Amino acid sequence: MKRMYLTDVLMGASVLICIVGLMAEPAAAAQASRDGIKLCLDVIVPSLFPFFVLSTLTVELGLAGYLGKALEGIMRPLFRLNGACSAAVVLGFVGGYPVGAKTAITLYEKGECTKTEAERLLSFCNNSGPAFILGAVGAGIFSNSAVGRLLYLAHAAASITVGLIFRFYKYREPIGKGRVRNSRAASKLSKAFTLSVRSSFDTILGVCAFVIFFSVAIRMLYAMGILPMLGGFFGNMLGIGAESAERLLTGIIEITSGLWTLQGISVDIAAKLAMAAFMLGWAGLSVHCQVLSFIGESGLSAWTYVAGKVLHGIISAAYVFVLLKVFDFKMPVSNYLLEQVDDLSRLDFGSTLSATLRVTAAISAALAVCAALLVIARRKKVIL
Repeated sequence: MKRMYLTDVLMGASVLICIVGLMAEPAAAAQASRDGIKLCLDVIVPSLFPFFVLSTLTVELGLAGYLGKALEGIMRPLFRLNGACSAAVVLGFVGGYPVGAKTAITLYEKGECTKTEAERLLSFCNNSGPAFILGAVGAGIFSNSAVGRLLYLAHAAASITVGLIFRFYKYREPIGKGRVRNSRAASKLSKAFTLSVRSSFDTILGVCAFVIFFSVAIRMLYAMGILPMLGGFFGNMLGIGAESAERLLTGIIEITSGLWTLQGISVDIAAKLAMAAFMLGWAGLSVHCQVLSFIGESGLSAWTYVAGKVLHGIISAAYVFVLLKVFDFKMPVSNYLLEQVDDLSRLDFGSTLSATLRVTAAISAALAVCAALLVIARRKKVIL
């Protein structure tokens, strides 16, 4: 009872602080809302909506089963997952947050994987897309394409590592068989396409709502001095400095805002890239709220997802330090071209959509070739 009472008090106090903040800084709140809406229209909608439609179509048309048949020889020994789960892994790497998690939950709801497999899958399938890391983070924030490649390599490697760790989650439970639905069992294209577009539109509205809310929340926390105060407290406690702690707290709340604040931080490049890698792996409370809203009615446990994201952030940061030791990577402060950041922030809907689709097409083609080679190898009994 005391714990429930304390929770209610904290929640009530948080709501009261938000109300006071909105009343004290109405102009800042309004501008933050406009910035959040602009971010949704210019980046979130064009980069995520096509992948939401694609992921739903993949499951509705029964394509996950065929993809799973081709990748069964990889998914089962590495991650203790049936081949159909490969749809969530592939789309999670290509589409970005929260496409992988949404696909994993849809696979479970359609009976393509067991509950344990879905929970295991959620721990590592929800990743940042290459367009965001290579473009927005590498070229935009750090003004260096090599940074984008290094961060994406660390991000992908950490995701696979988390998947290997969680293969031992409920290890004794059998792996599901998945299923390859025939044309009669699979939805017709017209019905599946209509359902995919409608459900994806509902999903993207929810994603944008969280992005706008957390944009306002972060602006209020700065305006009221709460975030700088917490940054000073945790910076002194952890010995990382108030400036670094403030940036990390921002990234823990909302990934995009946290990454953009790294531009002006006065730390060495290794620490800066490690913080960026941690934020990308952790993904931020905004993304987690989006995923938890999907998990809510599915009956799946959220702890493997949250634990996986914590591990993803920590392992990504560790891999960055390792990669910086292996490769001679130097980037003076003078190489930071802020003009590129301004150009990126002015990208319109069409430009963002075009860039995302080009990167996606290239990666999809490579994955299709790999899948085809695996099918041929299995038929010739090269891979058992």
